[in-house]
Amino acid sequence: MHSVFWFLNPELMKMQPLIIGVNTLFYIPGEVGGTETYLRKTLLAMAEQCAGDRLVVFTNFENHHVLKADLAAFRHVSFVQLKFHAMNRTFRILREQFELPWKVRRCGIDVLWSPGYTAPVLMSCPQVVSIHDMQYKAFPQDLTFLSRFATDILVKAAAWRCNRVIAVSRFSQGEIVKYTSVNTDKIDTVYEAASPVFAVPLPKMERGRLVDRLIPPALPYLLCVAATYPHKNVQALVRAFGQLMDSIPHNLVIVGNARLGEPEVAKALDAISDPRRVIRLKKLSELELVALYQGCDVFVFPSLYEGFGLPVLEGLMAGTPVVTTRCASIPEVGGDVVQYFNPDDPKALSAAIQTVLDWSDTERQARILKGRDFAKSFSWSATGAGTLRILRNAC
Repeated sequence: MHSVFWFLNPELMKMQPLIIGVNTLFYIPGEVGGTETYLRKTLLAMAEQCAGDRLVVFTNFENHHVLKADLAAFRHVSFVQLKFHAMNRTFRILREQFELPWKVRRCGIDVLWSPGYTAPVLMSCPQVVSIHDMQYKAFPQDLTFLSRFATDILVKAAAWRCNRVIAVSRFSQGEIVKYTSVNTDKIDTVYEAASPVFAVPLPKMERGRLVDRLIPPALPYLLCVAATYPHKNVQALVRAFGQLMDSIPHNLVIVGNARLGEPEVAKALDAISDPRRVIRLKKLSELELVALYQGCDVFVFPSLYEGFGLPVLEGLMAGTPVVTTRCASIPEVGGDVVQYFNPDDPKALSAAIQTVLDWSDTERQARILKGRDFAKSFSWSATGAGTLRILRNAC
């Protein structure tokens, strides 16, 4: 009789605690770009808000200790480690498709969230998948042929198999519909956010110490945070910097791993008068990144395609003028508080950077305050709450 009562009373059923599974098998620390920030920040926000439910996080060898440290304070979060290295992508796909469903069943999971594009096809419980963009379709040169082929099969299967799909922008939602043909009604848009830590000014001495450890001390610099995928358009920034070098004292600092667009970036570096003024960094701590954002004169993000464009928000939150494009989702993240340039005009980027450098102190401060207020309208708390709502509704 008790079970029938709950079955006939859906409102009371919604109040029952859930066991929510989280598929983090895709996540390799330092290797998956913005999806790492998305996973860790959203998961933390969910843990803070779902004390009545349980979270079971399925991990791999690379990410287990990182995620366990992130969530150590929450007794309602537990971990199940699958014993494999995710750097072997083929092995990861096989484990996700065949071992994970078995683990999920054993743990009595009510709903499974897969935050990294792909999800198991054969799953007994409801599923939700986050598909951040369709970059491999829009910029096929970002991946090898085999990676594109496998990604296409897995992403489309996840979009069709899962009960709900989470997009991180309205642009991303449209791209998912365009390339997978799933119905728009199946997709929910939940924005990402920048960490509040970017908005907290570091003490001048501490910031100077962190920055001086990474780049030549006491020199002004422009900053870009982007791996060198072709769609990130980093080579255009290097060329634009080459046009400005003789008229500004700045160095250019690029933070990000080398990817398939690296040959074009190397070619652009060879063409400028002093390549030593371009400083390459990677694998920084969050505190080092905050220090670089807060210490630069201009943050430049020349990307041609973004599912969300998190670095734009990070720059705004850090109190830094941002120069970027109107491509893809970026206008959703930049609003009217960034300096846009046309990527089809070879001189537009250098002109936009120079415009920002020429702002008066009054205009610069007004723009910074407006940008920071805009960035604060996005929050990881809202991202976590929206994700939890979708997971509960999927049940």
